[in-house]
Amino acid sequence: MRKLFLFMSGLLITFAFFAILPSSTWAAPIKLIYSNFFPPFHVQSQLAEAWCREVENRTNGRVKIEYYPRSKIIGPLDCYEGVVKGRPDIGFSVFAYTRDRFPVMGTVDLPLGYTTGTVATAVANEFYRKFKPKELNDTKVMYLHSHGPGLINTKGKPVEKLEDMKGLKFRTHGAGAPIIKALGGIPIPRPMPQTYKLIKEGKVQGATHPFESQKGWKLAELEDYVTACYSISYTLTFFVVMNKDKWNALPQDIKIIIEGINNEWLVKHGEAWDTSDTEGMKHFLKSGNQIIGLDRKEAARWKKAVAPIIDDHAKFLDRKGFNGRKIVDFAIKILKEMI
Repeated sequence: MRKLFLFMSGLLITFAFFAILPSSTWAAPIKLIYSNFFPPFHVQSQLAEAWCREVENRTNGRVKIEYYPRSKIIGPLDCYEGVVKGRPDIGFSVFAYTRDRFPVMGTVDLPLGYTTGTVATAVANEFYRKFKPKELNDTKVMYLHSHGPGLINTKGKPVEKLEDMKGLKFRTHGAGAPIIKALGGIPIPRPMPQTYKLIKEGKVQGATHPFESQKGWKLAELEDYVTACYSISYTLTFFVVMNKDKWNALPQDIKIIIEGINNEWLVKHGEAWDTSDTEGMKHFLKSGNQIIGLDRKEAARWKKAVAPIIDDHAKFLDRKGFNGRKIVDFAIKILKEMI
């Protein structure tokens, strides 16, 4: 009888203990799906996966995230709309792939003369905080980041002056397309994952991208020259967004944890772009390729050639009902303050 009494007492204590614990202690974990188009060996993909693991760790397993790189869930062009519809729950892609969908955020990608990925990332996030464009209201923005200076890269033919661009076909997209056209080339709009194949098959003679792609996308195997046209260097802004309903359903303490991680990770991404630019440049030169600089006079010619793109974008925003000049001037202003 005494043993039975002790057993029942222990059982009651156990039930009482679990009764006072919050329901989250034994609730099934919240499961989310994250899609990204970068290949798993790329540092940006590795950082995205590290974000997933950090969320899992800091929430003590209350959130579990299945991570899918290389567009296994959804392609880069459909990623944002996929997140709006809840498949995937979290997506990482590029505004420029569906540029007309994001007229305000497209301002950041203009050829303003970006110097580093860290600076471009800071500009993108400051710009977003300033305008909070309605075009992003149908998702929860985790954070934004932007790559380092976008430059002219060619196979077979060096581009040393503006006239050398005439007639050359370039794989590009977003802000890169009007830049190529203004410089005399022919833009072939395609997403980044198609670049290697297009160059290898001779369908284009070059591409617009930062130095990191020489190693990150293995383009140093094909491209021979980089024209370091920093006076007109552009960027591409990447988004990490979450389905709004999934975000709203999260407990408040988990939202706070994720927001803290987001603020850390946007810095990590910017720094990673810079590190990979340096590594890409070294890899490009080690592969026997050549970097071509522009003297001050030639750089000024290039800047003059693309200047109408910036004015045209302001007018484009005006037609959309925005104050285009105010938006463009803000991007120019904060970039100048940061370099």
